[in-house]
Amino acid sequence: MQMHVAIVGAGMAGLSCASHLVRAGHRVSLFDKGRGPGGRMSTRRMETPLGDAHFDHGAQYFTVRDPAFMAQVARWSASGVAAPWPAAGTGAWVGVPGMNAVIREMAERHDVTFGWHVRGLVNRNGGWLLTGDASGGQRVQDGPFDAVVVSIPPEQAAAIVALHDLSLASTALAARSQPCWTGMYAFAERLPTRRDAVREAGLVSWAARNGAKPGRTGPETWVVQATPQWSADHIEDCADAVAGTLLSSLGEALGVDIAVPVVASAHRWRYAMSTGSDLGALWSATSRIGICGDWLLGPRVENAWLSGRTLAERMLASVPQAAA
Repeated sequence: MQMHVAIVGAGMAGLSCASHLVRAGHRVSLFDKGRGPGGRMSTRRMETPLGDAHFDHGAQYFTVRDPAFMAQVARWSASGVAAPWPAAGTGAWVGVPGMNAVIREMAERHDVTFGWHVRGLVNRNGGWLLTGDASGGQRVQDGPFDAVVVSIPPEQAAAIVALHDLSLASTALAARSQPCWTGMYAFAERLPTRRDAVREAGLVSWAARNGAKPGRTGPETWVVQATPQWSADHIEDCADAVAGTLLSSLGEALGVDIAVPVVASAHRWRYAMSTGSDLGALWSATSRIGICGDWLLGPRVENAWLSGRTLAERMLASVPQAAA
């Protein structure tokens, strides 16, 4: 039986799941509310008087432990969309020329609709319909689909599946994501420090000279990510105020005087990281709804890829039962 599967969320986990399902001969359509590939591996572009500046304002790098993921990273390296970045530590990799490069490469192989915010599911005549909002604000619907995969943060996944599979929703509701405020800055001149990365310094969880990563061009750029606790305490602060605070904190962390940036901005990730679990993925052959994401394993890019693969394997194993 060939399934037509809808996947909500075209980030690492959703695309990994799609790749394994397509490889097994099934049809997959992905829907993502973002304007383009990236998700939490997004790269932000900003215009400055010095030219375009680019910021990896989500995941900063990824590491490799699992042999299957290692083989995938080797393929990305061979195609030029990933490279090692020693400044982040031994075994650290980044997308080239931005963190979203690997997501873009994966998305190009699939049927992905961006700018489509899925709000809910409708079960009609044994098939699933997706309902939501298009980028222009109009209400949209698509389907029917034989199965649905939800690959978004647990809080959002629970809201979508709650009316149709209480068990899956309850598991998602038990997970909690940590927020993260991220500051992005471009400077007219290189900051007076040889350091390209800073970890755990005051309210700074991580800061990096974005231009030090392989394949980056443009003006001097820095990304600063606040600790989860500080981000939670200031989650509703205005972005301009947060950008100012994180800029001052960057100077303190580096021990240098920070020049006035030509561009300064802050982005609020409400659902940045989770503590993870040992579930791997969630799948119900009865409702034909699955959930995948790094929160089902741990807060690493590799875990998102593994969760997507795990869900695909469970779905494929249940195809005969679904067809019966």
